[in-house]
Amino acid sequence: MVAVSKKRKFVADGVFYAELNELLTRELAEEGYAGVEVRVTPMRMEIIIRATRTQDVLGERGRRIRELTSVVQKRFEFESGSVELYAEKVADRGLCAQAQAESLKYKLLGGLAVRRACYGVLRYVMENGAKGCEVIVSGKLRAQRAKSMKFKEGYMIKSGQAADEYVTKAIRHVLMRQGVLGIKVAIMLPHDPTGKRGPKTLLSDTVQVLEPKEDIIPRQPVEPQVVPQAAAVVPQVPVQPPAPQPMA
Repeated sequence: MVAVSKKRKFVADGVFYAELNELLTRELAEEGYAGVEVRVTPMRMEIIIRATRTQDVLGERGRRIRELTSVVQKRFEFESGSVELYAEKVADRGLCAQAQAESLKYKLLGGLAVRRACYGVLRYVMENGAKGCEVIVSGKLRAQRAKSMKFKEGYMIKSGQAADEYVTKAIRHVLMRQGVLGIKVAIMLPHDPTGKRGPKTLLSDTVQVLEPKEDIIPRQPVEPQVVPQAAAVVPQVPVQPPAPQPMA
């Protein structure tokens, strides 16, 4: 095995992930593809495909997933049995930007008006508990002149570490008859202490107002009790008899 520097290893992993993501985006667009996760174990490499319709990803009796496994294995020259593909259902479709971008793409391809399609996506995302949503569609919408339309609802942050943690984004291209339309979908996730529907960490500007403690009020007034003090004990000094006087 040829030794590879850490820098080259990181670059190679990034190129592999980018190419794999592009392949699955094109192959599984109609199945609601929503991202991929690569896990490397000592035995094999596990590729987990997240999608909204996992049954279509698996295919009849697992035929589709076996075909995808064979394609990945031959393209990246993996040994037989060293790669395994799994399909995982997206837990909350309304909070997944990639799934909503694909949904909007097929609405536009079906001939639905841009405003109606975008407002439908906005309403569905906000009903699923998102903090905010933004949809941008740009290109030749109606006339020959290209323009951009932006639809926003809720709260959306644009900068800082919180934007990387809370905001999920997706970009898709729609090949329409009059030209190419660009779609950008950004969803701001809600805070979730369990980490399932959103990030665990709170926003840095979140202020928590604590409830004041309740004062314990006695039901009946209590009279102060006087504690009797112990009587002072005067020490008794023994009285000595007077000394006898000498006889004159």
